[in-house]
Amino acid sequence: MNAERDTAGAVDVPEGDLIRSAFSGLQSFAERIQKLDTAVDAIADAGGDTARAATRKLKRQIRSFEPSVTMIGQVKAGKTTLVNALAGWPGLLPADINPWTSVVTSLHLDPATRTGSGKAKFRFFDEEEWARLLNRGGRVGELAARAGAHKELEKVRRQLEEMREKSRQRLGRKFEMLMGQEHEYGYVDEELVQRYVCLGDDAGDQGGASQQQGRFADITKSADLYLGQPDLPHRLCIRDTPGVNDTFMIREQITVNAIRESRLCVVVLSAHQTLSTVDMALIRLISNIRSREVIIFVNRIDELNDPVRETEEIRKSIVSTLDALNGPTDAEIIFGSAYWAVHALAQTYKDLGKASSKALIDWAEHRLNSGEVPGTVQETIWKISGIPALCAAISSRIDSGEGAEFEERIVRSARNVATSIEASRQVTAKRIDGDAVAPVAPADIGRELDAIAARSLGLLDAEMGKLISGLDSRLAGARRSFLGRATASLIRHLEDFGDHEIWQYDPAGLRLLLSSAYRVFSAKAVNTSEKIFATTADEIRTLYIRAFQISEDTAAIEAPVVQNPPPPVILGSTIALDVKGNWWTSWWRRRRSYQMFAEEYSALIDAEIEPFLVSLRADHAETFSLATRQILTEFIDAQRAHLLELANQTEIGVDKLRQRAEAAATDRRNTLNDTVVFLSELKPRSEWRAAE
Repeated sequence: MNAERDTAGAVDVPEGDLIRSAFSGLQSFAERIQKLDTAVDAIADAGGDTARAATRKLKRQIRSFEPSVTMIGQVKAGKTTLVNALAGWPGLLPADINPWTSVVTSLHLDPATRTGSGKAKFRFFDEEEWARLLNRGGRVGELAARAGAHKELEKVRRQLEEMREKSRQRLGRKFEMLMGQEHEYGYVDEELVQRYVCLGDDAGDQGGASQQQGRFADITKSADLYLGQPDLPHRLCIRDTPGVNDTFMIREQITVNAIRESRLCVVVLSAHQTLSTVDMALIRLISNIRSREVIIFVNRIDELNDPVRETEEIRKSIVSTLDALNGPTDAEIIFGSAYWAVHALAQTYKDLGKASSKALIDWAEHRLNSGEVPGTVQETIWKISGIPALCAAISSRIDSGEGAEFEERIVRSARNVATSIEASRQVTAKRIDGDAVAPVAPADIGRELDAIAARSLGLLDAEMGKLISGLDSRLAGARRSFLGRATASLIRHLEDFGDHEIWQYDPAGLRLLLSSAYRVFSAKAVNTSEKIFATTADEIRTLYIRAFQISEDTAAIEAPVVQNPPPPVILGSTIALDVKGNWWTSWWRRRRSYQMFAEEYSALIDAEIEPFLVSLRADHAETFSLATRQILTEFIDAQRAHLLELANQTEIGVDKLRQRAEAAATDRRNTLNDTVVFLSELKPRSEWRAAE
């Protein structure tokens, strides 16, 4: 059998019932979001222009929210076939992707779009990225050049020249012109995907239309496919990554970036290749993601001789390996076969093959004896393929994680808009009833809000600055500590064994120190931001009450939600100490003394550590700080709009106010009251924060 098989072929219409049942765990979340969307509409109808502007923004956020899951895994683990099965679309993505390809393919599945429709966007590497690869050999070339491993560097350069020549044969003069460009299409089909994602044979070996396969695959960086999937309860993005162990480590960095963009990661392993030290790059990546955000799917159990017995052995091996290598030992492990799943979707059971059919029967008997409820042949094969279990796990993580965080963010914002409308009604009612309401100049309100903004944003900037400075200190301390221990270990090795034995030093301790430093920053940054957000909301609430004499219950302003800092997946990237081989020996022999070995080695490793420190500060800590500042700024600006509208109501004539009040129909007021009650019942869902 081929290592990556998807022989079921594409189908015109995905099997809806199977996908609908598999992702049924998302149904309750989708229903809550739909009710929230309706509530936002009711608020918009009941409010004025300012409220409608605020709710339009919330509507855009609701309708664009797309939780995502990133698939990473071993080469030839059947990852692409698994993605096709999850999408309910066998054969959509080519499963025979050449190892040269470095494309992240994102499937944006939308239940609001009809089946069979779609569009596609393909992005190419820009000139800087391509030049870095060609001129410096990618990450491997940089490591080799830094360490003086000339043979390894020359090998990389030969491979790159071959790659460049093939690209030029395919694209001709368009090669340079396409750098940094995008291609967009108003449709999606297999031929289109293969043209950008899957490398074919050499251009000179084929004629006619077949030359189109893989035409742009050398330079394609990402593929976004927007597909209709009406049987999903809610839109979902599934990212298929190229892996982490390519020759130049391009794919490793691309995968790192893809993981950072998702809150959930599915690690796909092959049942024939249990997790081992060979997969250290993979283990390093998932070690820097919270266990709850990692699901392990062991694929291709259809190829096991005795799946019932062997799966338990594989489970123990995975847990043992992760435990020994500081991986997420409590991540959920699911066994299955994407091969069975795509055949269930396409109902092509005769194509399973003898060995796969035997494994299927053995596994089915085991599952039935364990209490699995049988259904039709299609339903039974689908269930025991493991895909429904994986979909259920994904749904559960979204519902209590990324989805719950988003839901709480929208609920708080909607309640704040409703609060502003009720405050406006109180002010209007008082003036119509003849109660004394002192005029409030909008300029005065603006100045008070400016003062609140200056205090809050200034404090946030100052506190984040301190925390980032503290992170810098801890990272520098981790760097010094590791370099000191590693250099001392190298000198001892040279004194005991000379330079004829290969010396190795595990950088796991370095990663642990850097990860610990970043997680301390993350926890403090979130806690500090929440406190400043809460204080800001209290000050604005006080301003409502003092300036407009409204009741304390009405002015129930809620602080915005603090988002989580991105996980430090950069720490999973390969550094020189991870690269095993005898090139260290030749490096040592070019030095004149052990002390020089140690000094130059320390400088080499220090240069390797530097990108980690830069990324943890710039791409993680500073990015979080800027995002948090933006959230607080938008919150204050939204409240400014509501307060200025209230101030205007204190200055306009009573007759005009009365006309406005009469224009607001009674049924709209009742609808808003019902909506406020509904929103008040949506208490903050602490599960997502606790899960972090």
